[in-house]
This record gives sequence, structure tokens and C-alpha cells, in this order.
Amino acid sequence: MGIEAQFQKVEEKLYQNRYLVDAGQPHIKIAPHEKPSKNLLAMTHLCPAGCYTEAESGQVELAADGCLECGTCRVLCEESGEITWNYPRGGYGILFKFG
Repeated sequence: MGIEAQFQKVEEKLYQNRYLVDAGQPHIKIAPHEKPSKNLLAMTHLCPAGCYTEAESGQVELAADGCLECGTCRVLCEESGEITWNYPRGGYGILFKFG
């Protein structure tokens, strides 16, 4: 194995994972908000899968497709009620591939 293979970019490693979307039943939902909290806004930078984005209106939006189920958003936002987080239904969500 060459040194290049040992030092792949994060995006290249994430591309190896597969995500089965549960259409119409996202496992994370953002509560309606007029102005996002600091923690919710921070998710636009902290989510390793890039699921959270800030819209032009200032609202934080979520596209749960590709979520790594890492729990970062749960730690920052679930207790305050800004998000609702559940595990995806059986057979849906992330499928990690190593190697």
C-alpha cells in the first residue's frame, strides 16, 4: 500500500459509506424557529456530514440524507428542544464500509 492510500481525504473515506434514505421519515427534525440559537447555528460548521445549512433567510435547514449518526447535534441541540433525534428505522440510515 502506497503512502497516498494511507492518507486519503475525509471526503474520499466518507464516499465509501452508503446511506439508505427513509423517504418521508427523517430521523432528525429541526423545531420551527425564528432565529437559530448559537448551538443550532454552530451545527452548520460542526456536522461532519454537512447536513445542516444556513438559508438566506437565516433559518437553519437540515438534509438528513447522508447523516453519519455521530450524535454531535444531539449533544448540542436535543436537550434544548431545537431538534428531535431518533435512530433511523431498521434497514435505513448509514452503512459504514471499512477498508
